[in-house]
Amino acid sequence: MPAPLTLEDFRADLAEFLYLRPDEVDLEENPLYAGLDSLRIVTLIERWRETGVDVTFIELAECTSFAQWWQLLSARHKGADHHAGA
Repeated sequence: MPAPLTLEDFRADLAEFLYLRPDEVDLEENPLYAGLDSLRIVTLIERWRETGVDVTFIELAECTSFAQWWQLLSARHKGADHHAGA
């Protein structure tokens, strides 16, 4: 079973693709304005799917901040945990 995605991991993943330190990632920033192109977003999605989070490119594209991405990802992961225990 993969380790769950944490906020720290999320920030580190974003920082890697934005060429920043994790503490420099502004969660209120719009992902597209931050400089993430579609290829990087797809790569992040694949990485997060490996942690058990099922999310699509379209769902992330509809979000206007990294904070909204995190809300979606964390809700999906909690939902996966809930369903696994059922």
